Amino acid sequence: MKKQILKTIALITLFLSAVLVYSEAQAQETVAPMAAVSAEETNALEELDPAAPNIEEILQEMDREYIRQTGQLPYIMPDFLEISCQRYDCPVYAEVRKSEQKLYLYVRGALVHTWLVSTGSPKNETPLWQGHPNGRIYDKYSSKANPGGDYKGLGNMPYAVFLHAGYAVHGTIESNFKKLGTKASHGCVRVHPDNGYIFNRFVRQYGISATWVSIIN
Repeated sequence: MKKQILKTIALITLFLSAVLVYSEAQAQETVAPMAAVSAEETNALEELDPAAPNIEEILQEMDREYIRQTGQLPYIMPDFLEISCQRYDCPVYAEVRKSEQKLYLYVRGALVHTWLVSTGSPKNETPLWQGHPNGRIYDKYSSKANPGGDYKGLGNMPYAVFLHAGYAVHGTIESNFKKLGTKASHGCVRVHPDNGYIFNRFVRQYGISATWVSIIN
């Protein structure tokens, strides 16, 4: 219970921080369209390093940039009135099996989708994990520091649903499609952007308190 209370306080703090940044951006009219990625940037890192020691600072800057790019808040809050669920009891349950490089998506107990994924490469293994997403959620994002291409104006990490720290389930750029089904990411769970959109929308529809993600071997 104490752990859950501390997590809730942390989420509220992040949310209020995002609201403040959003208000400042609106007041200064700094919201701008996503910048195009130049040819010189195509050899850059394809996505953020979720295990970076300063990942929280990176994520906070990403939040500010997301607000500037989209004019939207990068968080959804948990439903405090909803009873927390786990695994198959949740309306939305995603199980990532590293040994198969597949994601199994269940909605209200029924398997509705099976997708190829790319978890972390041998040097950047995706850690085993289970829990509710942490509330940070993007539709589009294009990193200035690590641009690495762009997918239809949605950046290099479209439809990202963050799980914990810098680890997320997100879409990827077209050059990575052929790698789906193999370990190839920097630690996140890559999916095809079309599939990332589906998962993102289920999370937005049902909420993070009703969503559970398991990453298993």
